[in-house]
Amino acid sequence: MTPNGAAIRSFREKCGLSLRRLAHLIDRDPGFVSRIEAEQRGAAENTLRQIAAVLQVPVAAITREKPRDQE
Repeated sequence: MTPNGAAIRSFREKCGLSLRRLAHLIDRDPGFVSRIEAEQRGAAENTLRQIAAVLQVPVAAITREKPRDQE
């Protein structure tokens, strides 16, 4: 899965979460989350699931992959 950094940042900001708070909630370093949002690195599926759960959105909302029903 390829993260959509802009979507993650947008949902994070809508939730009122700082980058540091999101990183803490998923037990990751803030720099790691920052690089995901800047699309300088990818993320494991498990990490994207954690981010989606915290942001209360489907994983498909924060990735560049099309949902399976749209393939």
